[in-house]
This record gives sequence, C-alpha cells and structure tokens, in this order.
Amino acid sequence: MFEYWTLIVSIIVLILASGFFSSSETGLTAASDAKMRQLANNGSRNALLVEKLKNDKDSLISAILIGNNAVNVLASALATSAAIAFFEDSGVFIATLVMTILITIFAEVLPKTYAIKNANQFALLVARPIRLIVLILTPLSIAMRWLSIIFLGKNSETSEDREEELRGMIDLQMGESTSELKETKAMLSSVLDLSELTVDEIMTHRGYVAMVNVEDKPENIVSFVLNSPHTRLPIYSEKPENIIGVLHVKDLLRALQNSTNKKIEEFDVAKIASPTYFIPETTLLADQLQAFRKRREHFAIVVDEYGDFRGIVTLEDIIEEIVGDIDDEHDEELAGCTVQADGSYVVDGNVTIRDLNRILDINLPDNDASTIAGLLLYETRTIPLPGREFNIHGMRFRVIHRENNQITSLRIWTKLKNAGQKKSFPKLNE
Repeated sequence: MFEYWTLIVSIIVLILASGFFSSSETGLTAASDAKMRQLANNGSRNALLVEKLKNDKDSLISAILIGNNAVNVLASALATSAAIAFFEDSGVFIATLVMTILITIFAEVLPKTYAIKNANQFALLVARPIRLIVLILTPLSIAMRWLSIIFLGKNSETSEDREEELRGMIDLQMGESTSELKETKAMLSSVLDLSELTVDEIMTHRGYVAMVNVEDKPENIVSFVLNSPHTRLPIYSEKPENIIGVLHVKDLLRALQNSTNKKIEEFDVAKIASPTYFIPETTLLADQLQAFRKRREHFAIVVDEYGDFRGIVTLEDIIEEIVGDIDDEHDEELAGCTVQADGSYVVDGNVTIRDLNRILDINLPDNDASTIAGLLLYETRTIPLPGREFNIHGMRFRVIHRENNQITSLRIWTKLKNAGQKKSFPKLNE
C-alpha cells in the first residue's frame, strides 16, 4: 500500500514539475524587455538573469523542452504502470485518458494562463532556478541545437524581417481609426523610416532656400535677415553655389550691438558667419540626427557626389519627419496645400510626397521622386504644359502653373470614379 501512495505522490510531483516548466517558458518569453531593462538598471539581479536567458533563447527553450518532456514521459510511465497493476489490460487506456486530462489542465492550461497574466513577476521569480537548469542541461541543449541546424538549417531571420514584424505590431496595435491613434501610428512608423530615408528626400531644395549675398550692401543684408522667418541663412559669394558660411541671426545682432563702428555701411557680415557644415545627399536621416546631436549643429548644406549645392536640411526637418509639422510664431503660413470647393486640392509643386500622404491620408509612392512635381515628371516622362491632365495612381492631376521647366502648382483630385487602373494615358484639359 505504501508503494502505491509513493507512486501517486511521485506522479503529482512530476505533474507540478511539468507545470513549472510550461509556465516558466510562457513567463520568460512574454516578459517585457523594457520592464526588465528598467529593473536591471535599478539593480535587480533577477532582471539581469531574465535578460540573459532571453538573449540566449535557443538554450532556454531547449532546456525547458528537455525538462518538460522528461517529467511528462516519466509521469505517464508511472501512471501506466500503476493503472496496469490495478486494472490489468484496460489500465493503459485509463492511464492515457487520466494523464491527458491532468497534464492538459494542471501542467499546461492553468500554469500558462497564470504565467501570461503575471509575466513580469513570474519571470523574475523563476529566473534563478531556470538559469540553474539551463546550465545543467547545457550539453544536451547544444546537441539538440546541432541536430536542429542539421535538419532545419540556420535561422534566416534578418534585421529587415524584425523591422517588418515591428511595423506589423504597430499596425495591429494602432488599427483603430481615431485621429489620435493615426498620429501615434504615423509617428512610430516615421521613427523606423529614419534608417531608410536620406536627407535629399526631406531637404529644402536650393531653389527655395533664402540666402544672403555677401556682396550686397550691409544695410540690405541686415534688413533681409531681420525680415526673414529663418534663424540661419547660408551666405554665398559671387554665385549661389559658392557658399562661404552660415549666418545666425543672434550672431548678427550681437555683432551689431558690440560693434565700435557706428557706420553700418562698413559692417562685414562674412566675419561673423559660422563655418559651413557640408553633408552628402545620400546620408541617412538616422545617421544625420546623431551627427547633429554629436556636433551640436542644427543646420547643414546638402551637396551631391560632385560637390554641387543641392539644398539645406535642419534638425527641425528631421524631427518634423517624426512628429509632423512644427510651427512657431515666426513661421510663414505656406502650407502648400489648399482644399477647393469641389473637394480637390491645389498643391505647390515642391510639397514632398511624404507630407502630402500625411495631409490627404493617401499612399502615393515616394521611391522614385521626393516631391509631387517630381512624381508627375517621373510618371509622365514629360514636362507638361499648364492645363494638361493625367490619371496617376488612381488620382487626377492637372498642371496649373509652370515656370520654365519647373512645375510650381498642381491641382489634385484624390478620388476618381474609375480608379481601378493605376495609370492612364494623358489627356488635354477640355
């Protein structure tokens, strides 16, 4: 009789051990990485152990699977042995039925449900014993890892796959249609885009950059700078491509205040200009953001592979890529997109496609062009005259103004009756 009770107690202990392994796997994999990092920074050793275990998931999962399967098999074997002793031939069926119910309820469902509801706390609780089990079972874990590599090959997941997974998580969590959630989703997605976008996609093109000619009269330069909405302005000599420095309004005012020469006509603006910070147009926004922070700069001149002046990019431009437009009391209200009575929009040609997608909640491609005028030129392979209309990507475009070879203004209808085709042949405006 004593042997039977010992057998029953052993089976119960093994089922509890199976529940421990199952719940530990769930708790450790579901624990918040951010929460563990915060606790580890505050000195929690258990949080550090959780991080180490999660960083080596192959060893963690292998050890838990070995332990879990070992106790399940042993418990089933003992139960079958006891059932055969009591019920003879029907003992195998009875043992299988009873153990399936017990293991499913008490070793899988209940432990994992508890662990998933209290993942962080449970992970901290089991970190030490699981770490010890992982160390003990390391040789078996290594053997299992080699076997998995032989039969399944190495893990082919790349950083791009993880980024796409993160984007999918953002879409899943921000799937609601409220305006606040849309803004949050756009902000989070924009952070990921910083590692893919280059400065030439968000820069202010040289044709729209307010610049100071060092050869102008000092009084005209001072008047121009003070009337400009910008804090920093490039200074050029002889021709706009020859940039010799950047003028900051504060430096100008400070120099005027401290100047001993009361004649503004003899004031030399070039002497107070800051050195020019040149960057290539292929620089990624994430890298440029870090460069701005490291150099304590807010303003850079963008050049192409030949060193020619392409435009300017500022720290504010990069931040606006994340949070949207940031306007202050000195910004000019040039939104570049005006809604019309019929629901169409009049858009400046230099408005970027990314900004237009945000404003109109559309999805125009920005792989081959950065501005809306550039997209029209790319799609049509022409420089259309005013009045020409095109159906592109399910939207109707009409050229309103053109200066030389530059399209300066467009009218866009975002909804067409027959928007099934992505692109159609151009037609003259009737």
